[in-house]
Amino acid sequence: MHTQIGDRAVVLGASLAGLLAARVLADAYAQVTVIDRDDLPETPMHRRGVPHGRHIHALLARGQQALEELLPGLTAELVAYGVPAGDMLADARMYLSGHRLRNAHTGLGLLCVSRPVLEGQVRARVRALPNVRFLDSCDVAGMTTTPDCRRVTGARVLRRADGSAEELVAADLVVDASGRGSRTPAWLEALGYTRPPTERVRIGLGYATRTYRLPSDALQGDLAVVQAATPQHPRAGALQVLEGDRWILTLAGILGDHPPIDPDGFLAFARSLRFPDIYEAVRDGEPLDDPVGFRFPASVRHRYERLNRFPDSLLVMGDAVASFNPIYGQGMSVAALEALALRRHLERGIGPQPRRFFRDLARVVDVPWDMAAGGDMVFPGVQGRRTLKTRLVNAYLARLHAAAAHDARLASAFVRVAGLVAPPQSLLRPSIVLGVLRNGPRPAAGTPGHPQRPDTVRAAQTLPDRGDVSH
Repeated sequence: MHTQIGDRAVVLGASLAGLLAARVLADAYAQVTVIDRDDLPETPMHRRGVPHGRHIHALLARGQQALEELLPGLTAELVAYGVPAGDMLADARMYLSGHRLRNAHTGLGLLCVSRPVLEGQVRARVRALPNVRFLDSCDVAGMTTTPDCRRVTGARVLRRADGSAEELVAADLVVDASGRGSRTPAWLEALGYTRPPTERVRIGLGYATRTYRLPSDALQGDLAVVQAATPQHPRAGALQVLEGDRWILTLAGILGDHPPIDPDGFLAFARSLRFPDIYEAVRDGEPLDDPVGFRFPASVRHRYERLNRFPDSLLVMGDAVASFNPIYGQGMSVAALEALALRRHLERGIGPQPRRFFRDLARVVDVPWDMAAGGDMVFPGVQGRRTLKTRLVNAYLARLHAAAAHDARLASAFVRVAGLVAPPQSLLRPSIVLGVLRNGPRPAAGTPGHPQRPDTVRAAQTLPDRGDVSH
């Protein structure tokens, strides 16, 4: 039984974060309106508003679980659609810190789904809700407020058609899920509020993607292979099977070393990866398209929870709050976890209080943000202050990855943390630490943290973190 909090809620943006916000709002508001600038398709396909949608997307284990909580049966629907599924570590190869993690059955699901298909299935489920409507092909010109600017009352919308006049969409609650290009900071300033403090990790990431037709045993039965970058080999790649008997390959480089988008250069970049798995799988494959590139200059986090004043009836979610380095595959999963946080606030039976909501949202974002920002700091060319804790943690993780090449228990423990299922502190349990110290060879010369003494584990656990990113 759901309690109706208000008559109208408006969501700005129909990406995954916006769709999932609309899903939970539909239980608390009589009508939910989702506004997006794109002409939203009825069937899964690439769209202009999601330029990164052509590239490989990861759904972390906890993200998949959260999607099931929000949309029960979604996983089964995707599998019925033809999405390959397996175990996160038993059916995938992971090369981290220069070591291949030992395969193991983790019980964590691996869904090899393209972004258009996942978003399309979620959109279809949300569109089927009787009290949700979509206003597509619309630009949001701004927000409306009470005369004292203390409460947001709706959005000003302009349809993308010749001669259209600006319309007002009134709302008891507005949720900005418009992504990295969110204009809420500027709107706040125009209303007399302070912009949120912003943190950036400038990674200078560039990646390129191509899809292939490959033999079903291209990876000898595995569904995916991931090669993460290291300071000594800063190029990365991921190859994954998709629905429709296709394979998708995304190559990545940082700090300006970006993969080319001409076919020969793209294949040469794949050949330059440290391990040959990806190149050997695709070199004789049938390309289904030309490589397409994307640039991601920096991870960005807007610290709304640190504002002392904020208008009522306005929330911000998804990439509009924190946009992560996509190499870590966290964005969609964090969006699902944020939707669950919004649901908890709505279940109180009153309109969400922005400052309280942002504090809870920060708790959702903190762990994946620290994992991604800290991981990026392993590369010497990435700007940012490296605390002693960050250096020690990165050194410990490099040693853990080395040990996990031989110990399936350690590999599973790490994958649970990377998948946001277990907290990072679980990697410091005595049994895990002992396994790392017994099995992990010292990192190669030049790896941050070499040499590493056993007491760095205790130091990494107890040292306060004083901030690692630029402000």
